[in-house]
This record gives sequence, C-alpha cells and structure tokens, in this order.
Amino acid sequence: MKWDVDTFNSLVNTEEYFEFFRLPYDARVVQVNRLHILKLFSQYIREIDANNPELNQTEKLSLYRQALEQAYEVFLKSTPLEQKLFKVFNEKPKNIVMLTEIATN
Repeated sequence: MKWDVDTFNSLVNTEEYFEFFRLPYDARVVQVNRLHILKLFSQYIREIDANNPELNQTEKLSLYRQALEQAYEVFLKSTPLEQKLFKVFNEKPKNIVMLTEIATN
C-alpha cells in the first residue's frame, strides 16, 4: 500500500488504518472498540492538523501513525464507557431517576 495522504484519505475501516501504518493490533480489541478508536484517532488528527500546519506529508503521516497507536492503546487500558467519546455516554436519560438523585430526609 502506498504511504501518502491520498491513500490515507481513501481508507475506510479501522483495520485498513492499522494495515496502512503497519501497526500490530488485536482483532478482538478492534472489533469491540472500532468506533471509539476511530473517534479518538480523528480527534488526535484534528489536533495535529490544527497545531502543525507546516508539516510535510511524511511528517504528518508519521504523527497520524502515532495518534492511531495512542488511540488504540487507550482502549487496551480503558473502556468506551470510561472514555465517554460519544454524546450518548454524556447525556442523562430523560425517563430514568437515578438512585443518587433520590433524597432521603
């Protein structure tokens, strides 16, 4: 696979990113956490792009590789519920009263 930004931009699934960057991964970890890994990876990419506009293609891809590795490692040690990357994890259910909200007088 050609290592350039155009090829990177054509990638679709999580496994393709790992293969593109030649990073080892546990398929079971990716299978369970794929959306969360990609979400965190995309946040890291936005930070890289915003903070390093002067990078050439090779430097950028090298940082992207590190970002994917870092995002993957987060989910080796943590869970999606702990990371709360998606809105659904941060919204309070509207039709549920939590036990912690019931006051005892």
